Amino acid sequence: MMQTFKYPPRNRWENLAVRPGSGNKAIEKTVRDILTQVKKRGDNALIEITEELDGIRLSSLKIDARAIGEAGNKISPALKKAIGKAYKNIYTFHTSQFSGKVKKTETAKGVLCWRKPVAVEKVGLYIPGGSAPLFSTVLMLGIPAQIAGCKEVILCSPPPVHPAILYAAGLCGIKNIFNIGGAQAIGAMAYGTATIAAADKIFGPGNAYVTAAKQLVNCEGTGIDIDMPAGPSEVLIIADDSSNPAFIAADLLSQAEHGTDSQVILLSDSTELINRTMLEVNIQLEYLPRKKLASEALKKSRALLFKSLNEAMAFSNLYAPEHLILCCKNAAEMAGKVINAGSVFIGNYSPESAGDYASGTNHTLPTSGFARTLSGISVESFIKYISFQKISRTGLEELAETIETMAEAEQLTGHKNAVTIRLKKKRKQL
Repeated sequence: MMQTFKYPPRNRWENLAVRPGSGNKAIEKTVRDILTQVKKRGDNALIEITEELDGIRLSSLKIDARAIGEAGNKISPALKKAIGKAYKNIYTFHTSQFSGKVKKTETAKGVLCWRKPVAVEKVGLYIPGGSAPLFSTVLMLGIPAQIAGCKEVILCSPPPVHPAILYAAGLCGIKNIFNIGGAQAIGAMAYGTATIAAADKIFGPGNAYVTAAKQLVNCEGTGIDIDMPAGPSEVLIIADDSSNPAFIAADLLSQAEHGTDSQVILLSDSTELINRTMLEVNIQLEYLPRKKLASEALKKSRALLFKSLNEAMAFSNLYAPEHLILCCKNAAEMAGKVINAGSVFIGNYSPESAGDYASGTNHTLPTSGFARTLSGISVESFIKYISFQKISRTGLEELAETIETMAEAEQLTGHKNAVTIRLKKKRKQL
């Protein structure tokens, strides 16, 4: 069950904000070994590691087009309809983020500058599978890639890949889908193999091993980028005595059931609210098919009693949660005080699961405190901006003194000469 802490002093907040499994050197070593094998032996390593870790001997890494096309026949009509509606809402929200228009600005007479949005050419999408095939993540990553116009999209997911994942991928126009999960999938998309093309940028959440792999390949100096270190799921809820304990308990359990390394946090200024919520957690937990996983996550989770909701918000901004739910009288006002969070859910009827599936916002969000500096996935995550400038002779004359003075002060004579020589040439022509 969740640990409860009453009025923790500020000098303890840092310790209370620590995530489960953070700083695990054993995971890093294991992941390094996996990445080394994939880099050296490619497809053979992928097949062997998959058999060892997943217990499946693959006959083919790539899923053929027929299987993708027929995936819709293997899921229920109700699920197909739900995925379709979620696709529409997510597509609508993400389309509004990006116009693709180029705005040119004349910074000085004869000096024209602009930025051009260009899609990342080759992207790799990691879709968690295993105990819970997250076909919703296909939509969250595939739709913005589709809108951005990425030329090549590679998708990896642990075998056997669920038909719903294949169906959602088909809606997003993804054709290159592979039976590979874990750190080995990240290695395959980072380095490329005979079967799997290397990606320029890798996206997607995952467990501690996947997160470690993404961070390691990102730090190798090869130009491989990642979206963020999206690790185990987490939610933080700020609630007061106006909240419904049953609602809060359900939201806590909705994240705890993701896996044993998930973490859920409840902050309140009401002892009664915390106590009633803990009772509700116990009641609802008994009905969860994933009770064992959720129970393990709850052991690493916390309920904190504060003297005020403002103090609770201060702790939340320190923690920087992936998901933040505000269930209190002045939820809208409290939302204005949020500094660090991946996605915020305001009011009693804004469950985190709405954002996970169908409201339209993206559920691939920064975890482990990275919400202090990073945003969730958007269309712009799949786009790079190239800056341009076009300078006329008049424009260069306008800038010349500024450039020459600054270059000389930095003792970069070559920079100064690149301007001076052009102006001398012009004067001779005159």
